[in-house]
Amino acid sequence: MRMENHPVLEFQRGDKVTFFYNGTPMEGYTSETVAAALHSAGIRQLGHSQNLNRPRGLFCAIGNCSSCFMTVDGEPNVRICVTKVREGMKVEEQHGKGVVRL
Repeated sequence: MRMENHPVLEFQRGDKVTFFYNGTPMEGYTSETVAAALHSAGIRQLGHSQNLNRPRGLFCAIGNCSSCFMTVDGEPNVRICVTKVREGMKVEEQHGKGVVRL
């Protein structure tokens, strides 16, 4: 669910784009982060802890923690809470530390 209006803040959504989360097409806006677009689509679990495999969700939303690491366009350990969504982006849930593909 996205906020449509606010008594103090003004929203500028930007252009609507389609990106892919684990192969599923999702919609977002160029002005929002990947984490915000996923949250708006009802996805609250963003990954798992590296050691105990516990579910992780959005925590700090400013890029300081590791709760939102995902693989974006083949690059592991991308903090999706500070990464803007863009057309055609491929976002994959990451298990463990991520693997760099050469």
